[in-house]
Amino acid sequence: MKKPTRSKAYKAGLAMRKKVLGPDHVEKSFRNADEFSMPFQELATEFAWGSVWTRPGLSLRDRSLVTLAQCIALNRPHEIRIHLRGAIRNGVTWTEVRELCLHSFLYCGGPASLDAFIAVRNARQEIEAAERAAKKTVKKTVKRKRR
Repeated sequence: MKKPTRSKAYKAGLAMRKKVLGPDHVEKSFRNADEFSMPFQELATEFAWGSVWTRPGLSLRDRSLVTLAQCIALNRPHEIRIHLRGAIRNGVTWTEVRELCLHSFLYCGGPASLDAFIAVRNARQEIEAAERAAKKTVKKTVKRKRR
């Protein structure tokens, strides 16, 4: 079967998605997609990541904070876990995440804030381990290139 031709937005989106969420997460998402769900992965990559996340006007850090706030408001713990790693990769601190969760209590309600705290607490160790592993991989690659 012939591979589809990819648009500039799709290619930019794939690069942005890997930059924000980590290549391991993105590759796993595509690997786990089947014939039914692959169109969603492609659509999200081209439009969300390639047409919106690549726009000027907001820094990646700000986009991550806004995205987390919206996921909290919509009470979407699964998406909080995904975008939490992106937020950390984009320079948001754990203190700022905590404050966002607390601030959300006022405007999104206690249950959404509590679910966000639980999602963050459950994901934190995994995210920190993934980021340490990613840094080790980069260091090994740099050392090999220097040789």
